[in-house]
Amino acid sequence: MRFEIRPYDEADESAVVALWSEVFAYTAPHNQPLNLVRQKRAYEQALFFVALDDRRLVGTVMGGYDGHRGWIYSLAVDPSARGQGIGAELMRRIERQLAELGCRKINLQVLAANSATVDFYRKLGYAVEERVSMGKLLVPPPPEPRDASRP
Repeated sequence: MRFEIRPYDEADESAVVALWSEVFAYTAPHNQPLNLVRQKRAYEQALFFVALDDRRLVGTVMGGYDGHRGWIYSLAVDPSARGQGIGAELMRRIERQLAELGCRKINLQVLAANSATVDFYRKLGYAVEERVSMGKLLVPPPPEPRDASRP
């Protein structure tokens, strides 16, 4: 393994936002990468890891645990670094961390059209469960945070 996995650090913010913007292409205001990173860190510091290849951020995984279920919220690997085991190692890292917290089951959601991602998770032991995923926004999306690196 030539890459390093470590907990997220505030200095990683711009690289994580750039990676997520490229990989996820979110359009909903409540899913904007900068908002997601800052909301996660404001609520919980743990369960957020980055993968580095020679100090270049090439992957991330962000999860959560509520005492009942663990969740994988976001796993992203730079397209140019895929196929090297980075995503699988990030998942193993967060799974170990969740297990240490007493988590007995991990949930995650994948867009139905993303069959390659479903196959990736199946290889890691995850199974498609007969569920209907539903969601509801409780508040309007937060205003876009100002990126301090831009004028």
